[in-house]
Amino acid sequence: MIRNIIWDVDGTLFDTYPAIAAAFQSALTDLGKDAPLDWIVILAKQSMGFCETTLAEQFQLTEEEIDRKFDEKYAQIRYEDQPAFPGVAAICDYICSIGGKNVIVTHRGKEGTAGLLAAHQLNGYFVGAITHADGYPKKPAPAAFDAALRDYGLQRAETIAVGDRDIDIVAGQAAGLFTCLFGAEIEGISADLIISNFEELYSYIIAANH
Repeated sequence: MIRNIIWDVDGTLFDTYPAIAAAFQSALTDLGKDAPLDWIVILAKQSMGFCETTLAEQFQLTEEEIDRKFDEKYAQIRYEDQPAFPGVAAICDYICSIGGKNVIVTHRGKEGTAGLLAAHQLNGYFVGAITHADGYPKKPAPAAFDAALRDYGLQRAETIAVGDRDIDIVAGQAAGLFTCLFGAEIEGISADLIISNFEELYSYIIAANH
């Protein structure tokens, strides 16, 4: 039975990459540079750090000045303009209806995570979140997943990890969890379940629980 879900945030619960990429592009513009938005999205999906490093090397800038400008630009983008993916709320509601728990494990900060949840009326579905502020090693290390299992009393065999990147799947597997990859297949990554939309995950959970 699937009773609990450990969710990633960016690119999984919420479609934030367009906003993140736009903030990076705007930051570059202020610094006298320019890059295609589609390319920045690809970099950001690898990781924020990878994006900053690549842009700094490409345009002979420092990571610090890109980071500072990015923070300024991203803070101007409303949480309401970074939508939850269709079907997320239905799954979270179902998990709650069977007495299960939704938990977040993310590299995002506590304030940004809470802001997104509140803006889209999803915060009531989650019992808690482990964020960057909690200081655990970043994914693909499994420490934050292990902490989520321990802190929120989740049974490993009844919990799945859902994410959109290779690090989400690797971390979930290292924590001994059933893993679900949201999005396109990733070379070298073998998730237990791969979905292109959340209706597929909802159907899978319903079938698994009956």
